Amino acid sequence: MQLSDRVTGGVLVILGGLAAWSGSRLPAVPGQDVGPAAFPMLIGSGLVICGALIAFGIGRSFEVPEEDATEAAAPRFHGLRALIPPALLLFYMLASEPLGFLLTAAIIVLIGAVALGARLTLAVPLALAAPALVHLAFYKLLRVPLPDGVLPAPW
Repeated sequence: MQLSDRVTGGVLVILGGLAAWSGSRLPAVPGQDVGPAAFPMLIGSGLVICGALIAFGIGRSFEVPEEDATEAAAPRFHGLRALIPPALLLFYMLASEPLGFLLTAAIIVLIGAVALGARLTLAVPLALAAPALVHLAFYKLLRVPLPDGVLPAPW
Protein backbone atom coordinates (compact mmCIF):
# COMPACT_ATOMS: atom_id res chain seq x y z
CA MET A 1 0.00 0.00 0.00
CA GLN A 2 1.35 3.40 -0.93
CA LEU A 3 0.24 6.66 0.62
CA SER A 4 -0.04 9.76 -1.51
CA ASP A 5 2.46 12.54 -1.00
CA ARG A 6 -0.37 14.81 0.15
CA VAL A 7 -1.23 12.47 3.03
CA THR A 8 2.39 11.94 4.03
CA GLY A 9 3.16 15.65 3.81
CA GLY A 10 0.04 16.49 5.79
CA VAL A 11 1.03 14.08 8.56
CA LEU A 12 4.49 15.69 8.72
CA VAL A 13 2.90 19.16 8.91
CA ILE A 14 0.69 18.03 11.81
CA LEU A 15 3.58 16.34 13.66
CA GLY A 16 5.81 19.36 13.12
CA GLY A 17 3.11 21.71 14.32
CA LEU A 18 2.56 19.62 17.45
CA ALA A 19 6.31 19.51 18.15
CA ALA A 20 6.67 23.28 17.74
CA TRP A 21 3.60 23.95 19.85
CA SER A 22 4.74 21.56 22.60
CA GLY A 23 8.21 23.07 22.54
CA SER A 24 6.84 26.59 22.87
CA ARG A 25 5.13 25.57 26.10
CA LEU A 26 8.40 24.58 27.80
CA PRO A 27 9.51 27.01 30.51
CA ALA A 28 12.51 29.25 29.89
CA VAL A 29 15.71 28.79 31.88
CA PRO A 30 16.59 31.97 33.77
CA GLY A 31 19.85 33.54 32.63
CA GLN A 32 20.12 31.65 29.34
CA ASP A 33 19.27 32.96 25.90
CA VAL A 34 18.57 29.51 24.48
CA GLY A 35 16.31 27.31 26.55
CA PRO A 36 14.79 23.86 26.23
CA ALA A 37 12.16 25.17 23.78
CA ALA A 38 14.66 25.99 21.03
CA PHE A 39 15.25 22.53 19.54
CA PRO A 40 11.64 21.28 19.54
CA MET A 41 10.52 24.51 17.90
CA LEU A 42 13.33 24.36 15.34
CA ILE A 43 12.68 20.70 14.50
CA GLY A 44 8.92 21.25 14.43
CA SER A 45 9.26 24.22 12.08
CA GLY A 46 11.53 22.20 9.81
CA LEU A 47 9.01 19.34 9.73
CA VAL A 48 6.20 21.75 8.86
CA ILE A 49 8.22 23.22 5.98
CA CYS A 50 9.33 19.80 4.67
CA GLY A 51 5.81 18.39 5.01
CA ALA A 52 4.36 21.30 3.06
CA LEU A 53 6.97 20.86 0.34
CA ILE A 54 6.14 17.15 0.08
CA ALA A 55 2.38 17.76 0.10
CA PHE A 56 2.57 20.35 -2.68
CA GLY A 57 4.98 18.24 -4.74
CA ILE A 58 7.73 20.84 -4.78
CA GLY A 59 11.00 19.24 -5.82
CA ARG A 60 9.39 16.25 -7.52
CA SER A 61 10.99 17.24 -10.82
CA PHE A 62 14.44 16.78 -9.25
CA GLU A 63 13.86 13.10 -8.44
CA VAL A 64 15.67 10.49 -10.48
CA PRO A 65 13.25 8.05 -12.08
CA GLU A 66 13.42 4.56 -10.65
CA GLU A 67 15.17 1.94 -12.73
CA ASP A 68 13.30 -1.11 -13.87
CA ALA A 69 14.18 -4.20 -11.81
CA THR A 70 14.98 -6.16 -14.94
CA GLU A 71 17.41 -3.54 -16.26
CA ALA A 72 19.89 -3.50 -13.42
CA ALA A 73 20.21 -6.02 -10.62
CA ALA A 74 20.94 -4.64 -7.16
CA PRO A 75 24.49 -5.05 -5.90
CA ARG A 76 25.11 -8.10 -3.79
CA PHE A 77 25.19 -6.38 -0.38
CA HIS A 78 22.94 -3.45 -1.27
CA GLY A 79 20.44 -4.29 1.49
CA LEU A 80 23.12 -4.14 4.17
CA ARG A 81 23.37 -0.36 3.74
CA ALA A 82 20.45 -0.12 6.16
CA LEU A 83 22.81 -1.28 8.91
CA ILE A 84 25.18 1.66 8.40
CA PRO A 85 23.31 4.21 10.60
CA PRO A 86 23.05 1.91 13.64
CA ALA A 87 26.67 0.86 13.15
CA LEU A 88 27.76 4.51 13.04
CA LEU A 89 25.76 5.23 16.19
CA LEU A 90 27.45 2.31 17.93
CA PHE A 91 30.80 3.58 16.67
CA TYR A 92 30.06 7.01 18.18
CA MET A 93 29.16 5.45 21.52
CA LEU A 94 32.41 3.51 21.65
CA ALA A 95 34.82 5.99 20.07
CA SER A 96 33.70 9.46 21.15
CA GLU A 97 35.45 9.43 24.51
CA PRO A 98 38.88 8.12 23.40
CA LEU A 99 38.95 9.85 19.99
CA GLY A 100 36.95 12.96 20.84
CA PHE A 101 33.91 14.46 19.19
CA LEU A 102 35.63 16.20 16.28
CA LEU A 103 37.49 13.15 15.00
CA THR A 104 34.63 10.71 15.65
CA ALA A 105 32.06 12.96 13.98
CA ALA A 106 34.34 13.55 10.99
CA ILE A 107 34.66 9.78 10.47
CA ILE A 108 30.90 9.32 10.82
CA VAL A 109 30.08 12.10 8.35
CA LEU A 110 32.63 10.81 5.85
CA ILE A 111 31.38 7.21 6.00
CA GLY A 112 27.74 8.27 5.98
CA ALA A 113 28.18 10.58 3.00
CA VAL A 114 30.10 8.01 0.96
CA ALA A 115 27.56 5.31 1.86
CA LEU A 116 24.76 7.54 0.58
CA GLY A 117 26.57 8.00 -2.71
CA ALA A 118 28.40 11.30 -2.29
CA ARG A 119 31.65 11.82 -4.15
CA LEU A 120 34.80 12.28 -2.10
CA THR A 121 35.13 15.84 -3.40
CA LEU A 122 31.96 16.65 -1.43
CA ALA A 123 32.27 14.14 1.42
CA VAL A 124 35.72 15.23 2.63
CA PRO A 125 34.95 18.98 2.98
CA LEU A 126 31.65 18.09 4.60
CA ALA A 127 33.41 15.77 7.05
CA LEU A 128 35.80 18.59 7.95
CA ALA A 129 33.28 21.41 8.27
CA ALA A 130 30.15 19.82 9.76
CA PRO A 131 31.68 18.46 13.00
CA ALA A 132 33.40 21.78 13.67
CA LEU A 133 30.14 23.69 13.22
CA VAL A 134 28.19 21.27 15.40
CA HIS A 135 30.87 21.41 18.10
CA LEU A 136 30.89 25.20 17.95
CA ALA A 137 27.09 25.32 18.34
CA PHE A 138 27.13 22.95 21.30
CA TYR A 139 30.11 24.61 22.99
CA LYS A 140 29.33 28.31 22.47
CA LEU A 141 25.56 28.47 22.04
CA LEU A 142 24.32 25.65 24.27
CA ARG A 143 27.31 25.47 26.63
CA VAL A 144 27.32 21.68 26.42
CA PRO A 145 30.79 20.14 26.65
CA LEU A 146 31.65 17.47 24.10
CA PRO A 147 34.53 15.01 24.51
CA ASP A 148 37.93 16.44 23.52
CA GLY A 149 39.87 13.21 22.94
CA VAL A 150 43.05 13.39 20.83
CA LEU A 151 41.93 16.48 18.87
CA PRO A 152 40.61 19.23 21.18
CA ALA A 153 38.63 22.09 19.68
CA PRO A 154 40.56 25.35 19.25
CA TRP A 155 37.87 27.41 20.97
